[in-house]
Amino acid sequence: MRLLVVGAGSTGGYIGGRLAQIGRDVTFLVRPARAEQLRRDGLRILSPLGDAAVEPHLVTAGTLESPFDAILLSVKGFQLDAALDDLRPAVGPETMILPVLNGMRHMETLARRFSPESLVGCALKIATVLDEEGRVAHLTPLQDLAYGELDGSTTRRIEALHELMQAGGFRPRLSREIRREMWEKWVLLAAIGAVTCLMRAPIGEIEAAPGGVAFALAVLDEAAAIVRAVGASPSEAFLSATRDQLKAKGSPLTSSMYRDLQKGRPVEVENIIGDLVRYAAERGIATPLLAAAYAHLTVYQNRIAGT
Repeated sequence: MRLLVVGAGSTGGYIGGRLAQIGRDVTFLVRPARAEQLRRDGLRILSPLGDAAVEPHLVTAGTLESPFDAILLSVKGFQLDAALDDLRPAVGPETMILPVLNGMRHMETLARRFSPESLVGCALKIATVLDEEGRVAHLTPLQDLAYGELDGSTTRRIEALHELMQAGGFRPRLSREIRREMWEKWVLLAAIGAVTCLMRAPIGEIEAAPGGVAFALAVLDEAAAIVRAVGASPSEAFLSATRDQLKAKGSPLTSSMYRDLQKGRPVEVENIIGDLVRYAAERGIATPLLAAAYAHLTVYQNRIAGT
């Protein structure tokens, strides 16, 4: 199976790099500057589960010539439109598209641009960043990759995909409830993102502050209420585990938005927070804390963009 990884940042670099490490047929679609860096230094992974260094097979926009069996789409939400133009030649009638983006709006975009049948549900929970040298830094042992057909069926193509992914060393899961898992991931990202970005601190410091736990749990309740109204209801087991994460003493847990914010980079405020706030407004659901986080991060985003 030929796999195209769109983006060799921290997420695509990790998953694609692990598969390339064991000799799978993986190609990375990257920007020219990233291609130059990777050709010079190779794709390097630093991880508590073992480091790796591979010489990746790279292509850039305009050089794709034939469809791939599967495409792992691993770009930021604000990079999606440009990426879709670049990857179009790689999509054939049988191509599976696995988006590991945040939020859910991208599923509508992909279905309109290609076809609903090409989409495979995917939910990835992992903490990775690119360091100053362009290396993929895997921050914690967590690497939970789940995927499945959106209707919950077991098909020949999803079994072939599962066989490919199992060899990567990151214990992926074939899920028959991937749609619910995708909505749950959005709840998790929105809650942790809003809490850590508003408070400018990891969870442990927020928990130690007066009212910190109550604030964090209230944000979670807002996100869960919206998703119940517009998507797949989160399970009680998921909500219980997320509450525990949000009130864990001494926890260093932060969000990718918080880490980007600390480095002065653009954040996925529209995909992770903005879309939820808009869904809530359409249905008359009060979300004062998420709305505050949205306004706060929009001010930041506009400032770094110079607008």
